[in-house]
Amino acid sequence: MSSKRYLSAKEAADKLNISLSTLYAYVSRGLIRSEQSSEGKRQRRYYAEDIEKLLARKEGRRNPESLAKDALHWGAPVLDSAITLIDNDGLYYRGRDIATLANEHSAEEVAALIWTDDISKADALFDLDVHVSAQRYETMLLHMGMDGAELSPLQEFLTFLPSAAMDDPSAYDLRANAVASTGARILRLMASVAAGDVPENISLAEMLQHGWSPEDEKASRALNTALIATADHELNASSFAARVVASAGATPYAAVMAGLTALQGVKHGGHTERVAALFDAIGSRDNIQRELQARLRRGESIPGFGHKLYTGADPRATIVFDALQADYGDTPEFAFVDALITHTHDLIGDFPTIDVMLVATSRVLQLPRGCALTLFALGRTIGWIGQAIEQYATDRLIRPRARYTGSHPST
Repeated sequence: MSSKRYLSAKEAADKLNISLSTLYAYVSRGLIRSEQSSEGKRQRRYYAEDIEKLLARKEGRRNPESLAKDALHWGAPVLDSAITLIDNDGLYYRGRDIATLANEHSAEEVAALIWTDDISKADALFDLDVHVSAQRYETMLLHMGMDGAELSPLQEFLTFLPSAAMDDPSAYDLRANAVASTGARILRLMASVAAGDVPENISLAEMLQHGWSPEDEKASRALNTALIATADHELNASSFAARVVASAGATPYAAVMAGLTALQGVKHGGHTERVAALFDAIGSRDNIQRELQARLRRGESIPGFGHKLYTGADPRATIVFDALQADYGDTPEFAFVDALITHTHDLIGDFPTIDVMLVATSRVLQLPRGCALTLFALGRTIGWIGQAIEQYATDRLIRPRARYTGSHPST
């Protein structure tokens, strides 16, 4: 930590190894505080504390080993992975920028890239002539509903996947190519059940469009983008859970169920649900500013804005926003989302995360309630399968040691 409380513009830029224009952009985003210097009205000075925080954040992404002592806490990867890179506020799958992937490829192709490092294998993996029947599991859920069960979409997945696993003995083949094929079956089954009674010889995004927004054919483009944006995000809690289960030699079904279980947590998928509650509380565009200011006055946070891994915008949120704007930019629903993002940034200087844009997708496309978190789960299943494939290949059990802090036995 620097002993100086303030730095000049040049000192701050040099310390962060950025240009002055980038420094000023960080200030405008609220990432670095500045104030007028006593040396002159046109001179400003910058808080050294904020510079140090940004440096620590960058160092954690660039050199995870430096954070080994906190390796099981936020932001410190503990395992090698060739799937996802988060670097300089960019996000890449297998070295390919997600914006390009979302603009040019299907969710199936991105799954093939993550699972096999070969986009061209998508057609073979997701062979639309191979029937994956969801009828049995849909009937199971229907009977449970008739008996009074009220399951969330994630709970529905966790209800039928154990039965599906028993019906799929090929899932015990843990070789990479076999796991990729199993992953394709799991993903198509989940999408089919989530969408309901829809054709099964169409793409994942088209399944969801048919089931959730049957009158809006262009909705499949936005849904495809959301699936790609949520496919993987390094070693988040659910991906780590899936990887630990895979390390024990459990099937890909079990790895996906572990991921779903973690995603249900209030500190993971719960963020998406809190954002949905915010949208509901605001209601209309006219109430945005009043509701946001009321939350701040009560000392409450505004959920879904600001991400610890990004100094600027969440690139996943950006590509979903752009996709919605391209097809729905002139709708009142999109105007609401745009106004909410603008007002929030003006108030607290933070950018929206993927949670905001998943809920925004649900609102703009006028999808059934709960679809935002379902989209998250379906997209992230791609990543869970990819993490499992990597872990199976290591043939090693993830088994950290504990540092004992309790009472010692009497001597």
